[in-house]
Amino acid sequence: MKVGKNKVVGMTYILSKDDVNGELVQEVTKDKPFVVLFGVGALLPKFEENLDGLAVGDTFKFSLTSDEAYGQKVPEAIVDLDKKIFEVDGKIDEEFLKVGANIPMQNDQGQPLNGLVLEVGAASVKMDFNHPLAGQALYFTGEVVEVRDASAEELEHGHVHGEGGHHH
Repeated sequence: MKVGKNKVVGMTYILSKDDVNGELVQEVTKDKPFVVLFGVGALLPKFEENLDGLAVGDTFKFSLTSDEAYGQKVPEAIVDLDKKIFEVDGKIDEEFLKVGANIPMQNDQGQPLNGLVLEVGAASVKMDFNHPLAGQALYFTGEVVEVRDASAEELEHGHVHGEGGHHH
């Protein structure tokens, strides 16, 4: 059976920046493979293109330009926020709110997003809401470890259920 639309695909991979020798971003191993419903838009389109048609035991190696991955960094995603929104009981937790911290927040529509603290001023906090891998070329190397037909329920819900399911 081959990787394709509406198949549940399990894989291991090593993701690094730029190329095979780049900085390690993430490693997914056989004990906890990444399992995904293929062909429903859950993966980067170019990532799917590279896995389409592979079978269990096939290995893959490919790179994605930043445009094929998470896009370029955009200046609009760097914003100054009122420091008061970070107060808890009228106080700022200096351990929590510090340069380099990743803080989970929500946008106006209630969508979750992570912000990276760039500077903490007297009254405002400068945050970067670009994807951490924006502007970055990515290199994947891995192996397909499972391919099966998705169940009717998985197809209806648009994601994998059970063992290895519900990963985002």
